[in-house]
Amino acid sequence: MTGPTLGERVKGLARALGFDLVGIAPAEPSVRTRFLADWLAKGYGGELGFLARRAAEREDPRLVLPGARSVIVTALVYERGPAEEPAAGAGVARYARGDDYHEVLGSRLRSLADALAPLAGLSVRERVFVDTGPVMERAHAARAGLGWIGKNSCLIHPRLGSWLALGVVLCDLALDPDEPEPDHCGSCRACLDACPTGAFPEPHVLDATRCLAYTTIELQGPIPPPLREAQGTRVFGCDVCQEVCPWNARPRRELPADPLGLGARLAPRPEWRAPTLAWLLELDEDAWQRATLRSALRRARHRMLLRNALVAAGNAGDPSLIAAVERHAAGPDPLLAEHARWALATLHAFRKGSGLEL
Repeated sequence: MTGPTLGERVKGLARALGFDLVGIAPAEPSVRTRFLADWLAKGYGGELGFLARRAAEREDPRLVLPGARSVIVTALVYERGPAEEPAAGAGVARYARGDDYHEVLGSRLRSLADALAPLAGLSVRERVFVDTGPVMERAHAARAGLGWIGKNSCLIHPRLGSWLALGVVLCDLALDPDEPEPDHCGSCRACLDACPTGAFPEPHVLDATRCLAYTTIELQGPIPPPLREAQGTRVFGCDVCQEVCPWNARPRRELPADPLGLGARLAPRPEWRAPTLAWLLELDEDAWQRATLRSALRRARHRMLLRNALVAAGNAGDPSLIAAVERHAAGPDPLLAEHARWALATLHAFRKGSGLEL
């Protein structure tokens, strides 16, 4: 009777380390990694210049790790609580409400990578990535059978949905690859039709320049005025295309157990589950540093979070925010002042339309 293969032992260890999903893909270009060049040529990457600078490596993982033969892909569910969105408060993308997923996954991936040589009984060359290097995690995850790429460009698992944080280990071990998961989106257009900014020019293609996850996090300048109203009260990212996905509506009892507490570390911190705009608008740099310690929210930086909160304040229609917005309108930062003036004009228009006196 034969024992488990090396690939099966690697996947067993990944599950023991707390990952919800694990699969193996060949370390080579694919249709999905080659898609990047055309996507960039159409201008859909906006200011994401780092994608173009290392585009060749993103297409072919063997340029990232010469001699690479396998991509071990892991996933952890970051939304394990109730599917309902909080009724009030500023919108923060679910992946950013708890501890930084880079740290949560990264330490466990490092443990997995360090164990490859003892498991294989030979020297192993490897590299670990959690959304931090020239590796297209979703493309490799789809090829490794962790799900399919939905029309909203997210990876969707048939049982766990798309609330997944991904990490990969590139290595020079020849591991048996897993079979890809078929596409199960069918004729559904829920994500495409629900996008508040119309960021999908066609199914499976995201125009990042119109996506609120880009404009509120990656964009360093002003938020384009035509997109501001659609931002609503969101201040960091957007989950709409995932919230409406039928594959995320499955009962939460289907989630794997979390004995090591990795998923629990990604659970929302109280202050970020539904922060108030009044609190955000008053945050100074020191307070923001404390509130975002070990959080993915630092990706946007303090100034950008204030910019986003000003747009959200304008859309909130709450007269109690006017004083805080006016302070930013009179402040020394021209970017924040411009967004504050926009917010004031929007708030005053709301009050006038509501029949309230200015």
